[in-house]
Order: sequence, then structure tokens, then C-alpha cells
Amino acid sequence: MEKIRPMLFTTLKKYSGAQLMSDVVAGIIVAIIALPLSIALALASGVGPEQGIYTAIAAGFVISFLGGSQVQIAGPTAAFATIVAGIVAKSGVEGLAIATIMAGIILVIMGFCHFGSLIKFIPFTITTGFTSGIAVTIVIGQLKDFFGVTYPAGIVGVVCLAILIVMPMITEKIPGSLVAVIAGILMVKFLPLHVNTIGDLYTVSNKLPAFRLPVFSYDVIQGSLSDAFTIAVLAAIESLLSCVVADGMIGGKHRSNTELVAQGA
Repeated sequence: MEKIRPMLFTTLKKYSGAQLMSDVVAGIIVAIIALPLSIALALASGVGPEQGIYTAIAAGFVISFLGGSQVQIAGPTAAFATIVAGIVAKSGVEGLAIATIMAGIILVIMGFCHFGSLIKFIPFTITTGFTSGIAVTIVIGQLKDFFGVTYPAGIVGVVCLAILIVMPMITEKIPGSLVAVIAGILMVKFLPLHVNTIGDLYTVSNKLPAFRLPVFSYDVIQGSLSDAFTIAVLAAIESLLSCVVADGMIGGKHRSNTELVAQGA
């Protein structure tokens, strides 16, 4: 039976200086890509850009440190946008915090009960339809911005999309998303384009958030239970599916139960 053991500790046994340099470069690339992505997902979820940045830092570190995959940082991302937005609209950020804490506890229990192996019994048609539905939802939500319906029209979206399509044909060593992010920033900075930025639309504070525990009560917990199970099941499915994809790319083998515990933490 699979032990709950973070993959990091196993990897460090055969770690080398060359791997360290590769990981430093990979870390920088991931950080550059994760910054705008985390802000975008926060805004799509109905919260501010700071929450996205804080979550990317804290959750990214914890899941990477405790996770069961050699290369995965955190599996579920965009899949949560529609779920989280609905919870925020219904219960506010306070309700989201409570549901998330409960979901974390459920995921840890699932990991220690060795539920990770159950992923193999989920039909492929369900996972394909599920992830395709998420992709369609995200695309529909971005169309108004892409075509300039909500914000002033520009060419930034078209250029970035073109880069994402063309870059894999040129080289696979440099992620197209990294080039698109850098190109978009340079275009907005140096070309006379009328494009709203995060700084134009939001006030981003550089102060750390104040620590505040949500108020727990029986009624609040009962009302958040269904949301917590939704978050937990979605996190489990998406993270383990991401692990399977990552395994196929590197020829590795993840530890599913360890990953569930890390996601819960």
C-alpha cells in the first residue's frame, strides 16, 4: 500500500547541482507565468488580485513541498473559477474561506484513507467532458474582453494568442505562455495602445494581509458542507488527472494519496 511520503524527500536523495540550476530556471519561468495567471483566476472568482497572488505563493509552496508528483505544483486552477465565483456570490468571501478549510480537511482524510487509487475507476468520457466543459466556460468568459466589448479594443489579445499557437512549432524549450506574457507587457508599456491594466482597474496593496479566522458555527458549517465537498472532489479529480498527464511527460509515477494530502494542506 502506498505510503504518505512527499516526493520532494525522495527526489533529494539523488539531487545534483545540474538539477538545481535547471530547477532555478524552471522556477523563474513558472513564477513569471503564475503571476498574471493567479491574478486572472482571482478576478474570475470574484475576489481581488491580492488574493490571487497570496494564494499562488502559499498554496504553491505547500503543495510543491508536500506533493506526490515530481514536477506538478498545483493541479486544479481554472477549474475552480466558476465554482468559487458562485460560492462568493452566495456566501461571500467568509463563506468561501470556511468551505475551503472544510474541503482541505476532507482531502486530507481522503488521502490517509487511500482514496487516491480510485481515480483509475473514473470513466475517460466523464473526465474529458468535464475538462472540456471547463475550457468552454473559460473561453466564453474571456470573449468579451478579447474582442474589446468590456474594455477598449486593442491588438494585445490577438498577438498573444498568435504567440501561443506559433511558439510550439518553433521550439518546445521555451513556453509560449512565457513569451506571450513578456510580449503583452512590452506592447502595453511601449506602444500607444488604449488597454486597461490591473493597475488601472484595481488598487493593489503591497502590505501583507491581516490574519483573521472566519467565524465558525453549526449553521455556517452545515450551510458550507455541500460547497466543501464540491471543492474537495473537484480538487481531487483535477489534481490527480494533472499528475497522470505529468507522469506521461516525464515518464514518472506519482503518489496519488500523498498528492491528496498536499492539496488538502
